Formats: sequence, structure tokens, C-alpha cells
Amino acid sequence: MTNLPKGFLWGASTAPHQIEGNNVNSDFWAREQNRAGMERSGDAIDSYHRYAEDMQLLADAGLNAYRFGIEWARIEPSPGHISKAELAHYRRMIQTALGLGLKPVITLHHFTSPRWFAEEGGWMGDRAIERFTAYVDAVIGILDGVEWICTMNEPNMLALMTTMGRMAEQQKDKKWLSPTVEGEARPVLPNPDIDISRRLVEAHHAVRGFLRERTGAAVGWTVANQALVALPGGEEKLREVQYVRENIFLEAAQGDDFIGVQSYSSQNVTAEGIVPHPVHPDNTIVGNAYRPDAIGIAVRHTWNVTQGVPVMITENGIATADDDRRIAYTTSALQHLFKTMDEGIDVRGYLHWSALDNYEWGHWEPTFGLIAVNRETFERHPKPSLAWLGNVARTGSLSLTDEVTAGVTVS
Repeated sequence: MTNLPKGFLWGASTAPHQIEGNNVNSDFWAREQNRAGMERSGDAIDSYHRYAEDMQLLADAGLNAYRFGIEWARIEPSPGHISKAELAHYRRMIQTALGLGLKPVITLHHFTSPRWFAEEGGWMGDRAIERFTAYVDAVIGILDGVEWICTMNEPNMLALMTTMGRMAEQQKDKKWLSPTVEGEARPVLPNPDIDISRRLVEAHHAVRGFLRERTGAAVGWTVANQALVALPGGEEKLREVQYVRENIFLEAAQGDDFIGVQSYSSQNVTAEGIVPHPVHPDNTIVGNAYRPDAIGIAVRHTWNVTQGVPVMITENGIATADDDRRIAYTTSALQHLFKTMDEGIDVRGYLHWSALDNYEWGHWEPTFGLIAVNRETFERHPKPSLAWLGNVARTGSLSLTDEVTAGVTVS
């Protein structure tokens, strides 16, 4: 038996650009129109208009939390112009979640920025911190009742995407490689530019304090955790790559109210560097190794580096068309998570990635969702995994069949 803290969050996550549709003022939308090898987000899955239906499905299943984002490119379509209509839209989303008994976990920046921000130099522009701070300040007024705020999603991946974007501009004949889709036998992605990483840390620290003071919410950010493990002889290289890919961001979370852990798979490290996932029939649609144990590795590493900042699993899941496999993966992942809690690590919630099958940063094929969507009609089709996770949330038990394989109690 694992003791869950009172108020433990059970839910699912999304990102605005991946589900809303027609985010025409964003830098990523512009990239989609001009980059070879990218599918376009287009209408996405029209959650901008269908968010109430999406939230209702989560609540009806038995979940008590929903992580979603506010899109900066909609809030501030041009420098200094704040859209009152868009602020009202996201306020309605927050009120809808609260009315359904879903704790909103709000992400203020999930990879995408206004196009004008990118044209000013993006995160390395002279006014980047000032611009981000002004946006966050404008949003604070709609966050009443929100108890959990993520300033940024995966700044390590954002730094990598910015780095890769610069490389792509210099190599316009090269096809787009989504940082979240590995593919079979794909080379390991480059390290993010350390200067970009430091600027993102600066941005997080610039808004953390006044967000906390003016909302009363718990404030943190989320980090993509690769659950890296050193093979014999790779210990020194592991320390090197962990710092530039994760630890600089985890260390920056010291003093935060929580840290979002986002884990999918694990990779080995030798003296030469990270070992690419070999081709294997068990690999997921995005080329990841099937490693539900990665969540335990990631949580322990995060807990150690942050020196005991409370953990929330803000993303964990698997890209698969086989929903039975999704349930099996998530069952095992939760068992590994519960083991870390039994060891004394403070875990506040589990939010599955993702609530719905959605646009995967240049590609439509990967399906992570608990809910399938017909992209022609936008009709939602809950998968068995949604009912299964809702049952875990209601009953505190994990089971693949009628036999309970793990149990939890709430204290």
C-alpha cells in the first residue's frame, strides 16, 4: 500500500498549440507554413471551441485535475496589445474546470510565442525578459482559483527547439526534425545552447516571485526528464550531458513550490555520449524504448538535484495505437512512481500525457491520448484507458484485469 497525500491530483495534460487550432499569430504556426517535412496544425482538434466537452469527459471519468495552457500569441497578438476577449476566453476555461471539480494546472508558456516576439530575437532578444514579464502580469488577473501554475513547459526542450530553429534557418534545404519524435535509429539530438538555457532560467526567476505573491498559487516549471543512466565508463559523460540537458533547469527550480517531472523513456550514456534507441519491435510510435520504469529514475534524480522540491508528474505516457499497451505501460509506470513515494519522495499528483490525440509538433501520427478525435468531424471517442485511469483515481487501485496489482490509500 502507498499513502497518497490528501488532494493528490489525478488528471491529464494538453498544450494549446497542439489542440486549439488556428494559432496563426504564433512563431510555430509560421514555421509550419514554410518548413519542409512538417505537417501543419491547421484546425488541430478544435479544442479552442470544444474545451468544455473535453473537460466534461475527464471529469465524468473520475479525474480531478486538468493541465492546460494559455497561449501568449492569442493574449498579445501585437506588442503591448492585450486582447480582453482572449483573456475572457481563458478565464471561462478556468471557471469551467473549477465548476466540473477539475483542479486547473495552468501552463503560461508551452513552446510557442507570438510571431512578433520571435522577430524581435525571441528568447535571446534584448527585451525578452521584459516582454515575458509583461505578458505574465497581464494574465494574473484571470488566475483566481488556480492553485498550480507552471511558468514554462520543458525549458530544456524549448532551448533545444530554439537551437534547432537557428540551425534550420541556416540549412533551409533540410527537413524539419521534431524534437519530440525520434524515429527509428535517429541520431541523438544536439545539446541545447547554454546561453539560451540561461536566459530561460532568468525568465522563470523573473516571474516566479510576483506570480506566487499575487495569486497565492504554487509556482514551478516542468522539465523533460530523459532518465539517463551511465553504462560502465560513462559516469563522467553522464554528469556532463545531464547538466546541459536537465540539471541547469532542475537547479533553477530550487526554491520553487513544485517541480513538474515529464518522463516517457530512458536512455543509456557511454563515454562517447547518449546511446540512440536501437530499432526494436517494442519501440513506441515516436521511436522511444518501452521503459515505464523511467518515471522512477526521473523522479529520484529530480528530487536529488532540486534538494527536495515537491514533485508533480505533469506528463507521462506512451505513443501507441494499442490502448491495451497504454494501460499496461501506465500501470507499470504508476507502480514505479508509488515506489518512489514509499521511499519518502513528496509527489503531489499524476497528470497523464495526453488527454487527447493531438498535433505532435510537426506530425500527426503519434497518438498519446486517452481520447481519440476524428479530425474531420472533431467527434471525441474516449478510449478504455480514460475509464481505466479514472477508476484508478476513484478507487486507488491498479489493475490490468480483475486482480488488483497495487493499492493506494489517501492520508
